[in-house]
Amino acid sequence: MSSSELHNELFNAVIKTYSKQKQCGILFQLLQQKYRSPELESQLEEPWLRHYKDKKSFLIDGLLYHRERHTSSLPIVDRDHISLIQQECHDCLYMGHMSEYRTKEQAASTAWWPKWEQDFSEHINTCEICQKANRKHGKKYGLLQHIEEPKNPWETINKDWVTGLVTGGKELQCLLDNS
Repeated sequence: MSSSELHNELFNAVIKTYSKQKQCGILFQLLQQKYRSPELESQLEEPWLRHYKDKKSFLIDGLLYHRERHTSSLPIVDRDHISLIQQECHDCLYMGHMSEYRTKEQAASTAWWPKWEQDFSEHINTCEICQKANRKHGKKYGLLQHIEEPKNPWETINKDWVTGLVTGGKELQCLLDNS
């Protein structure tokens, strides 16, 4: 199966679900009409209404598209297909569980839906593989950790350097026995 066949299959599946998703369905109807319909417009919620009025949404071959300023047009994906897009942009083998920034960069050229960035952040922050593999998800830096009471002298020590001394040596090493 070629890449274009996969795209067509996905697009056809997305088009079929527009009627199930209220906001997508209303936007679809509005864009099909030749004249404005205040009655239909009043049923649109934010950010759909704003994007419709700003002419950021349009219809080509039965597929809804979204366009921000100078970016390319992206297909509008309904809630049923978000997890598929997230898996393709983050979880699949050739994407390799990249960072949040890189995953969003990839997703930004794939599809659009309201709050897509928030959905991707949540997906990445709850990704089991990323939680296990990434160092940043371990203990948080700078938080105090409980130190057990030492039982013998020199069992637990603290070491620090005092620098910038005015007279004498350049630095001083300080050792503290916690027993």
